[in-house]
Amino acid sequence: MSKIRVTWKKSTIGRPERQRKSIRALGLKKLNHSVTHDDTPQIRGMIRAVEHLIDWEIVE
Repeated sequence: MSKIRVTWKKSTIGRPERQRKSIRALGLKKLNHSVTHDDTPQIRGMIRAVEHLIDWEIVE
């Protein structure tokens, strides 16, 4: 199974609560923090919800 690296790039100040919760659910703590997750439909859905706030890439 491939992995996805997610990096938090933009603040959630002034964003809806749903987007803030998605950032926290991805395990991101601070700006420019990166985490690696398995490539699952649940993770892809959270990424899609906050795509404008993060950078992500597939890691082999």
